[in-house]
Amino acid sequence: MSVRELVVLGTASQVPTRHRNHNGYVLRWDGDGILFDPGEGTQRQMLRAGVAAHDLNRICVTHFHGDHSLGLAGVIQRVNLDRVPHPVTAHFPASGRRFFERLRYATAYRETVQLVEAPVAGPGGTLVDTGAYALEAHRLSHPVDSYGYRLTEPDGRRILPERLAAHGITGPDVGRLQREGSLGGVRLDEVSEVRRGQRFAFVMDTRLCEGVYALAEGCDMLVIESTFLDEDEALAVEHGHLTAGQAARVAAESGVRHLVLTHFSQRYEDPSEFERQARAAGFEGELTVAKDLMRVPIPKRR
Repeated sequence: MSVRELVVLGTASQVPTRHRNHNGYVLRWDGDGILFDPGEGTQRQMLRAGVAAHDLNRICVTHFHGDHSLGLAGVIQRVNLDRVPHPVTAHFPASGRRFFERLRYATAYRETVQLVEAPVAGPGGTLVDTGAYALEAHRLSHPVDSYGYRLTEPDGRRILPERLAAHGITGPDVGRLQREGSLGGVRLDEVSEVRRGQRFAFVMDTRLCEGVYALAEGCDMLVIESTFLDEDEALAVEHGHLTAGQAARVAAESGVRHLVLTHFSQRYEDPSEFERQARAAGFEGELTVAKDLMRVPIPKRR
């Protein structure tokens, strides 16, 4: 059975707390697993969340600040220790290759898995198209090179049973029509409608910029940093971050269906305030203030 969900491993920015681990997020997308921003402690959080090394196909690092990347060493070594039977691809800012290499070879271990390095440079763009989804990156605005990631499923078609019945098409002929595009003078588009592919975006440390909106546009789920509350917007701009209200306005203006706020500063103890400010900013869709170890399903298609 295919599963599409976000597994939250950690939600703290910069400094972990007693209740929040450093960053870490796994997107389970049918048979693929994409690990985003493995901060310190990610390997242990994976164990607690029921995510195995074998589940990972890609690792996407937004930037090389420690709360987003210090867990790479442990995760990479665990992938090798468990002899994951498939290649694992790592995407990260090309300017931080030296940091990736240091973390990859932080200590001695036996390499048993093909780890493919696929750095991101320039403005970003499409990184890979698997057929099942396309993964792209867009540059963000932070004191160090930072990229957000977006996964887009290609549009498909939804068969309409009543139209099939009207044309007398049944049984194996339905499959033939789908494969060949027409059958006995009946075109596929006459008995079906477009099924919009699902879209997911992951936006971490950044100020408001063009890349944030490009990533968020039309997403079914947007996972986005909300480091500060609105009253501390000056700090957010200074350090290259977003507030709860800014993140929510991006989601509202971009037509996001489910907004997931995360990456919270240790200065705030009441997570409900992030939700209150996001609602006050005008976001009316589904809203989750992330907690460690929670699972958030991708919204079902409309």
